Amino acid sequence: MPASVRIREVGPRDGFQNEPKAIATADKVRLIELLGGTGLRRIEVTSFVRPDLVPQLADAEQVLAAARLPAGVAVSVLVPNQRGLERALRQRSRFHAVNGFVSASETHNRQNSGRSVGDSLAGLERTFARGRAETLRCEGVIATAFGCPYEGRVPIERVLAIGRRLVVMGASEVAFGDTTGMANPLQVTELFAAARAALPGVELTAHFHNTRGQGLANVLAALQCGVASFESSFGELGGCPVPVGATGNIATEDLVSMLHEMRIETGIDLGALIEAARAAQQTIGRRLGSHLLSAGPVRWSAELA
Repeated sequence: MPASVRIREVGPRDGFQNEPKAIATADKVRLIELLGGTGLRRIEVTSFVRPDLVPQLADAEQVLAAARLPAGVAVSVLVPNQRGLERALRQRSRFHAVNGFVSASETHNRQNSGRSVGDSLAGLERTFARGRAETLRCEGVIATAFGCPYEGRVPIERVLAIGRRLVVMGASEVAFGDTTGMANPLQVTELFAAARAALPGVELTAHFHNTRGQGLANVLAALQCGVASFESSFGELGGCPVPVGATGNIATEDLVSMLHEMRIETGIDLGALIEAARAAQQTIGRRLGSHLLSAGPVRWSAELA
């Protein structure tokens, strides 16, 4: 397993966009800056989607302009298409990377973006070309990589074919998303073993949801395949509107706690991260799904440390 891992915090985008009520811009900025003080080195701060479709992120420009983060933090934004990227580029100096997404499932992609997988990939090709021209790092995110609520299990070869296409477009990183929490550890092992062979030299990232309680088990399976890059959301914020009852992403603080217990370095201050998640819980006004917000971290005695 890797001695250290890189974690991208996606709560300010994947988490906030799924809240039924919009969070005030000032509160978003405050929470993002709290995350910036935890030692996290990668934060996805917002998404430049259509405000009428995702009103929770209608303030993307304001959030990106206002958030003040340490110099060592790589800021990324998610964009659905080139139009979204052009909006973001008005503040080019405020971010370092662009994330583009496509579903491995044709049905999910049409439900999510109103386009075929082929059309989405063609759009991403133009978007990434524009991003690279602006010296932005490009990440391709493959949603429903482990299963689709409409189509069921997604063939690994289909997922890898999309991954290869993203790399040809210029993606330095490919993230495999368990969008609706359907993955299991055996599946994770099979996919990442195949991905390591099919995508040499590419940073492979795992993005798990905790819908059925298998999120951290899937993290362990990915670690055992040598995966050293993960995406997670503080407080276990986020999720997907399909299926009904879906919970959020794995909680960043739960992930970091497990990694530290396993003596895997993250560079993150767990105590500060828990405080950021606690602040999010207070701001949102409901109990979040994070285990550490309820139980706290493990406290070893001096004899057991």
